[in-house]
Amino acid sequence: MKILVDENIPLMTVSELRLKGYEVTDIRGTDLEGSKDEKVWRIITKNEQLLITTDKGFIRYRFHDHHGILIIRLKKPNRHRIHARVMIAMNNIPESDWKNTLVVMKDEVESIWRK
Repeated sequence: MKILVDENIPLMTVSELRLKGYEVTDIRGTDLEGSKDEKVWRIITKNEQLLITTDKGFIRYRFHDHHGILIIRLKKPNRHRIHARVMIAMNNIPESDWKNTLVVMKDEVESIWRK
């Protein structure tokens, strides 16, 4: 599975996802860092990538065709807590279930929308 992670996703998460065999694009340190949501959206749809982000603005795309959106929304985020929530989602949702699925991982619960 191809994944694009935004600059707020920890490097430890990028590394672990790559170790698990995912093709991960990290926008940190690239021209995409800080891009508007619309630009990121065009890229992930063109490249058929799952998006992992902390940006709640991507919720508005839940009814569009996509290859998966994982949004991490924590009250007191830090790299360890973000990493843990990403890995829970990635370990519990099969690759085949991500298409047109939006998952919002919060501190204690998660919300899942499927188109």
